[in-house]
Amino acid sequence: MAESFSKEERAAMKARAKELKEQETKADGLKAVLAAIGEMSGDEKVIAERIHEIVTENAPELAPKTYYGMPGWAKDGKVLVFFQSATKFKTRYSTLGFNDNATIDEGSMWPVAYAINALTLANEKAIVALITKAVAS
Repeated sequence: MAESFSKEERAAMKARAKELKEQETKADGLKAVLAAIGEMSGDEKVIAERIHEIVTENAPELAPKTYYGMPGWAKDGKVLVFFQSATKFKTRYSTLGFNDNATIDEGSMWPVAYAINALTLANEKAIVALITKAVAS
């Protein structure tokens, strides 16, 4: 019988259970996010570090906390935006994703995840706009 979850998915679920127990304060969350970013390497680490800076600068009300072992930033205790490295799930590109509490709605259909393998100035401006829109009430 084939396993229903990959090794990486099972590890992410275990990480999520641990996160829920350990990240009670904003300081705990920040420590966990910086540790998750610190485990990355190469371009993924550079991108994750810059996204963390962008979120911190443009949405300081968001609390850092990991989300299935990935860096994330939460509003009212619920992760709003997250960064998933390509290496974590052995995919071809990293992803900047938004959960349903992000107010990025646009018409009757809109993207909630963006493939990202490099950060240009234009990408950074787009991320700032998305983050700003996501936290709006």
